[in-house]
Amino acid sequence: MGTIDKSIRIIAAILIGVLYYTGTITSTLGLILLILGVVFLLTSFISFCPLYLPFGLSTKEK
Repeated sequence: MGTIDKSIRIIAAILIGVLYYTGTITSTLGLILLILGVVFLLTSFISFCPLYLPFGLSTKEK
């Protein structure tokens, strides 16, 4: 996973977290997005996205 990909995921996760905790997104949609934000953070910190593997994708700089 490349640095741009990691940065975008971290920014998206922070944005989702802020929107959830300010009450902008709520109910089931809010919870689903919050879980997605946690997944974005985890995949950013371990530098691996399991969904890229079956599709043969890579954003890592060569």
